[in-house]
Amino acid sequence: MEYPIGIEMTPDYLSYEVSKAAYKLVKEVMLVEPGENVVVTGDTSTDKRVLDAIMNAAYIVGANPVLVYCPTTDAAYAEPVAPLGNAVAVADVWIELSYASIMLCESWRKAIDFGCRYINLTGMDVTMIVNCIGKVDVAGVVELGEALKAKMEAGNEIIIKDDNGTYLTARNEGRKVRHSGQLATFKGYPFMMCGQISWCPIEETINGTLVFDAAIFPPTDMGILSEPVKLTLENGRVTKVEGGKEAERFDAWLHSFNDPNMFRLAHYSLGFNPGVSKATGRIVEDERIFGCMEFGIGSQGKMIRGSYWTAASHTDGVVSKPSIILDGKTIEENGKYVDPELAAICKKMGMAGY
Repeated sequence: MEYPIGIEMTPDYLSYEVSKAAYKLVKEVMLVEPGENVVVTGDTSTDKRVLDAIMNAAYIVGANPVLVYCPTTDAAYAEPVAPLGNAVAVADVWIELSYASIMLCESWRKAIDFGCRYINLTGMDVTMIVNCIGKVDVAGVVELGEALKAKMEAGNEIIIKDDNGTYLTARNEGRKVRHSGQLATFKGYPFMMCGQISWCPIEETINGTLVFDAAIFPPTDMGILSEPVKLTLENGRVTKVEGGKEAERFDAWLHSFNDPNMFRLAHYSLGFNPGVSKATGRIVEDERIFGCMEFGIGSQGKMIRGSYWTAASHTDGVVSKPSIILDGKTIEENGKYVDPELAAICKKMGMAGY
């Protein structure tokens, strides 16, 4: 239950629920142990109530929490100022909440190479941490993710379509799938909030039309879309961006880097966090709308286990109600999982409509 508009920004809004969710994040998801060095990063667009709750939780479990708080920048996924970069590069655990995430930059790579257990929670506010972590059956979401991962890895030809005009074809040919929303059980890995798997089909086989209808981020001045943004893809590269003013803004942003790798499709992702039913403008939530698909463009991280390349930046766009046909069999239709195994897990979690 949410309070009426005008109350949600007060310091006490959901304060008990936030404390519980932050402790769950630190202790049960990131598996923080006494004595570990935990770096929490945020910027002036971050909800400080969440920063404080996570810092308190890390201190309660006996860790050494350090907060790095900076002005907000428009340069998402770019190298930060040196004090921030140096701090995360030697962290045991790094919890990132900055609106302008620095994931994929050089300091991020150093942190992963050091063995850091990292999680990206960019833009998380009190409602998000309560709904997407505090109230969620994390074990059930992980089970659904493992089932989806197995199906994607076992399939080859994949067709994504949507009534919005999306019709994208590709072949997996044995590509592995990354389940990023797991518990942080091993070092040197970028974890994400539960409710997402990611991979990239063979890049040169990706062809067709992709229409983002829910959200795009970055550029940082975009978020929830008011009109569709239509992309044409040929051999894994964006060759045309069409639509209205938001499409023009997105196209200009891609071209602004003067980097041909900014037009390469970097990953497919499936979103399935029960706490997210619609776009909010916070990309970590938007790419986990239950039943959605999210597609990354630009840098492709090593963890995707695709061709791997770097680019000047990275962006994500969301298709809210896709249908997925895998080797001729429909496993999801209009945003609802119709595969019997997947539907059974959804029903066990108490998802509406299953």
